[in-house]
Amino acid sequence: MGRTGGGPLSRRGRSSASYDESDVRVRPGRSSRPRTKTRPEHRDARPAMVVSVDRGRWGCVLDGDPARPVVAMRARELGRTPIVVGDEVEVVGDLSGRPDTLARIVRVAERRTVLRRTADDTDPFERVVVGNAEQLFIVVALADPPPRTGFVERAMVAAFAGGLTPVLCLTKHDLAADSQFAGDFADLDLSIVYAGVDDALDTTLELLTGRLTCFLGHSGVGKSTLVNRLVPDAARAVGEVSGVGKGKHTSTQSVALALPDGGWVIDTPGVRSFGLAHITPDDVLAAFTDLAAAIEDCPRGCTHLGPPADPECALDELPDKARRVAAIRLLLVALNSNESW
Repeated sequence: MGRTGGGPLSRRGRSSASYDESDVRVRPGRSSRPRTKTRPEHRDARPAMVVSVDRGRWGCVLDGDPARPVVAMRARELGRTPIVVGDEVEVVGDLSGRPDTLARIVRVAERRTVLRRTADDTDPFERVVVGNAEQLFIVVALADPPPRTGFVERAMVAAFAGGLTPVLCLTKHDLAADSQFAGDFADLDLSIVYAGVDDALDTTLELLTGRLTCFLGHSGVGKSTLVNRLVPDAARAVGEVSGVGKGKHTSTQSVALALPDGGWVIDTPGVRSFGLAHITPDDVLAAFTDLAAAIEDCPRGCTHLGPPADPECALDELPDKARRVAAIRLLLVALNSNESW
């Protein structure tokens, strides 16, 4: 079949003489696309608190109200910003909380306090456990599994360094009523409560009400059992202790639960170790502002905290001996040596 016209046919069946600029496709160069770091302002964002984290989805409660839960994803502009339970965030999108709806977290507020740990004392990567908690309940069983002084001291170091107030919470009092474990901490500036299955929880509730508190402890010490007593509808999984004295991990995710009379408790998975690779002695001392000031004001520039005592050291004039003893003891833990200081 013959062709008409004087030029070759294009793939469109047109002569090359009929080309125009619309027929030319030019691949844009890398610099031709305008780029900007401007992010949306999201002026309609609502404040919320993160209460759970699960595989790229964050459970939040609007305005801290447990009756207004939403599920949210992290907005693209946040990149890989870490978001943990207790964080205060701002969310946009579908805030109805209905099933299969999804909001977006667009801002994360600076944390007032933070509890961190490392896998061990040589691990360079620190893990944020919770944000903005006011208290750290160090939950320890008096028996089954046996209590460990070192764990309590390490948790106290992390609490002071992160701005939390530590509280020693002893469980399974019925199995070891004559335990002298609490006496190991009698000389420290540390509140101690008993919260076994047969113990009344009045004192414990008094400390918890109106505050955001993190529960931390080894597996099997009774954290989830205690949470179920404090929050009747929590329904946290409870497991028995294994035959080798170590607990089974029954809680696999951290979750914040609202107390009936106000306040929140954060139940965390049982920890096997508590590393302090990210902690320095200065981090501990900073929590004891009176001690830090006394060292700074010492006319001889004294930096010691332990014996032998310097008669001219301003530390000796401080009235609160318990705080001084606590600082010395926790500094030793941070230094990871019983022969230093």
